[in-house]
Amino acid sequence: MSNLVFVSGATGGLGKAFAVECASRGWDLFLTDLLSERLERLAASLRHTYGVSVIHYPCDLADHEARAALFEFIRTQGITFHMLINVAGLDYEGPFNERSRDEICTIIRLNIESTLDVTHTLLGYAADDQPFRIINVSSLAAFYPMPVKATYAASKRFLLDFSLALRDELRERGATVTVLCPAGMPTTPSCIQAIEAQGLMGQLTTKDIGLVAAKTIEHALRGRAIYIPGLINQLLQLAGGLVPPISLAGLIGKRWRAAHKKRMVTVQK
Repeated sequence: MSNLVFVSGATGGLGKAFAVECASRGWDLFLTDLLSERLERLAASLRHTYGVSVIHYPCDLADHEARAALFEFIRTQGITFHMLINVAGLDYEGPFNERSRDEICTIIRLNIESTLDVTHTLLGYAADDQPFRIINVSSLAAFYPMPVKATYAASKRFLLDFSLALRDELRERGATVTVLCPAGMPTTPSCIQAIEAQGLMGQLTTKDIGLVAAKTIEHALRGRAIYIPGLINQLLQLAGGLVPPISLAGLIGKRWRAAHKKRMVTVQK
């Protein structure tokens, strides 16, 4: 098959929103995520609703050998792509020294290593007849040093800088890179709990995932570099750039410690 859209983390809230938005535009899909049954249900639903072709392949993207098997499947099937949407990622919220070694390493393997590996590989399977679009999901957290989310925020900063650098490298071949930097989104029960723990600010900065997916794709098709959903979030990003990083870390740390403590109390009830 040719000219598919590759979506990682496809069965999560944002990944599913991207898959639905692409299918609604008549684009054929290649979906991957960890759980096979969820992928099968999503693929069947998209085929039935939108009449598109959908290939699904379960893969633990944090595992090097699993990724290698995924890439071999793509090679043997002769698949090419016109868009790559790197959604897969995770966070283990809490102070760094309270996180396990496995949790810290998993964040790095999934948020950074797998994104680089998938991007590097799929560039070799880009369709020749149209521009290749890459969307990397970063975060508003990429713009700040964030106590309580230190590893996560740093991994998203990596993706932001990587995306902007890669964008420049690929300019001559007609490919584009767009990096999505959202604030909170109600994609999972834990994300919803985290948003609620932030009170009014969490509600104000949270955006509908379907709308975010649609607007991100529009930004990618126009070749734009960065999309921060919501005026308030855009203003927060600008304001953060005016504060020295050390002071900013202190301010953000105070907010996130309070929110994390509130969330832990809620979870324990």
